[in-house]
Amino acid sequence: MIWFGGDWNPEQWPASVWATDVELMRRAHVNLVTVGVFSWSRLQPTPETFDFGWLDQVLDLLADNGIGACLATPTASPPPWFTDGLPVTADGVRLTPGSRDTYCVNAPAYRELSERIATELARRYSGHPALRMWHIHNEYGTTCFCDHCALAFRRWLAGRYGDPAELNAAWSTDFWSQRYGSFEQVQPPRTTQYLGNPAHLLDYRRFVSDAMLGHFVAQREIVRPSGRPVTTNFALGGWVPVDHARWAREVDVVAVDDYPASVGDHLAERAFTADLARGWAGGEPWILMEHAPGAVRGPDGVTRALAPGQARAAAGTYLDRGASGVMYFQWRASRGGAEQWHPAIVPHEGPDTPVFREIADVGAALRGRTPERPTASRALLYDEQTMWAWQSPHLPTRDIDYEATGRRWHHALGSPVDVLPVDAPLDSYRLVAAPLLYLMSSATHAALRSYVRGGGTLVLTFACGLTDEHCRVTPGSLDDLLGVRIVRHLPGEGHRWLDDVEPAGAETVRRLDGRPVVTEHRYGQGLVRYLATDLADIAPWLSPSRSA
Repeated sequence: MIWFGGDWNPEQWPASVWATDVELMRRAHVNLVTVGVFSWSRLQPTPETFDFGWLDQVLDLLADNGIGACLATPTASPPPWFTDGLPVTADGVRLTPGSRDTYCVNAPAYRELSERIATELARRYSGHPALRMWHIHNEYGTTCFCDHCALAFRRWLAGRYGDPAELNAAWSTDFWSQRYGSFEQVQPPRTTQYLGNPAHLLDYRRFVSDAMLGHFVAQREIVRPSGRPVTTNFALGGWVPVDHARWAREVDVVAVDDYPASVGDHLAERAFTADLARGWAGGEPWILMEHAPGAVRGPDGVTRALAPGQARAAAGTYLDRGASGVMYFQWRASRGGAEQWHPAIVPHEGPDTPVFREIADVGAALRGRTPERPTASRALLYDEQTMWAWQSPHLPTRDIDYEATGRRWHHALGSPVDVLPVDAPLDSYRLVAAPLLYLMSSATHAALRSYVRGGGTLVLTFACGLTDEHCRVTPGSLDDLLGVRIVRHLPGEGHRWLDDVEPAGAETVRRLDGRPVVTEHRYGQGLVRYLATDLADIAPWLSPSRSA
């Protein structure tokens, strides 16, 4: 079965609308709705009082009509009475209520309140016949720099490094006199006079990801005895401080939100997200928890409608790549609030509209369908920690967009292709591409060599393996694998970047202005291709070894 539906916010509407909504859901073949995501102030109007009467009615109504509930814990949007644990920016500004995501996951008061509301929901609804799944929080992503975070960060560093000497070595703190005598001296990377330490910045994002994961796990353990699967919706993008590859091991089913930015390229953007989600899920089915029905919102802030048939094409893109659920945000358009113009299955104009009819047709087409299990012989390595590292302001160029490059290479690889984290098994693939893999740990180096030695074809690019996982430069670390000597890095030359290389066993197969820009090197039973600049025509180099 394929889950089909979206976020339903009945608390925004009088009860008289609820029956109409459920009738329309049945017309649209909806079998699952997410409820309660932003309802904390309705569920707990004061610190000491709870009101579940309205949610009782909602879940009973769903159960009576054969529609399942993906019941959320509402901790992504604390109520206005919550003030002890608001987030602090890197500039030291404490944010106030009035929007969403105003919380610090390291604040003891917030953690206590989160676990309390989760406990109340689990106690009341674990056995409810409408319950199909638990949805913890919503789009984790709030970064805080408060004193609670400082204490938690120091504990995290102590667990990671053991003693300050190891931290100092990893962070190269002898530069600019940053050597720490104790963990108590370490602060979050708040706004400072000039450039921050890149290793400090990177570790803080890792810490924030782990801290939020701890918040998720605490709630997961509270609701897990119900026997229903537990998940949270992954938000994508460079601003998100979540290492989703690590998180994927902690959810019962990977669930992602996807909001493409281009009408013309939206199917390619969706394909990348779908393959990325399947890679995080280890090839298992995953859920599209949110996407906009029939529209996209571009980087210019303009919401543009998709052409007729494109909503169905969008759903097909996800389903062909292993989705076990196609869900939308949201069911009914909100009359007020900050997202009142967000696309909805039931727009302000009602169900007698093109978008409702097309989404209902999608629902009808999904009846009786089961998740696909695509298999691929080619893979793209994509590492969110490397994406974070590319965002550091100290780098020799600002002209590298890791996420955009990953999407471009994904499109060039064609379909089917698996998008994998760097620690995924590679032996089953004939070709693996890893563009711009700036961070490379010793484990990643070993895994790539083992893959090629066993007969695989590996495609690497300029700026791969420039540093270890602590942002420490590792010159020549790939030379033996590539069969070249990288003499110097030339950001801004060639196309975006040019590595000046001298072949040392590798064959030069393409030159630019007399310089080698594509080389091939036999290594063990396999082949390594190296692209020393950002070529416009990468597709010719994304095929397995000719002798494979």
